[in-house]
Amino acid sequence: MTDADFMAVALELAATAASLGEVPVGAVAVRDEQIIGRGYNRREIDKDPFSHAEFNAMREAAQAVGAWRLTGVTIYVTLEPCAMCAGALVQSRVSRLVFGAMDPKAGAVGSLYNLAADPRHNHRVEVTGGVMGEACSQALKTFFASLRARTKTE
Repeated sequence: MTDADFMAVALELAATAASLGEVPVGAVAVRDEQIIGRGYNRREIDKDPFSHAEFNAMREAAQAVGAWRLTGVTIYVTLEPCAMCAGALVQSRVSRLVFGAMDPKAGAVGSLYNLAADPRHNHRVEVTGGVMGEACSQALKTFFASLRARTKTE
């Protein structure tokens, strides 16, 4: 499977989040061409500030491999990770990150910061951005446009 194939799965998870009223971000964790973790934003549902798509996929991946170190794992996520999630990627020793849309307001792997490549950390994450970026960006734009339209009519 290609990066785009795995990103398509992450986009399906983002659609699930949107259908539940969550910001549409989806993520998958992949090792040896197999999906070992899936996640989507669940902050509102779980009432948990840490319930970002990446965290949920990494948590499931860690359970699948039986360790907190996610060496050899690639995380695919539809939106550039925030500082919290970028830090978790570094701390969990994820090998590679592939993301779709840039996040100019909160992105921490290229937009505002680049925590994944900071040489002061003892681990760096290889990053590929922009995979299916337009589709990922459009999912977010559609969600927020719908939210604004609903808010206007209420």
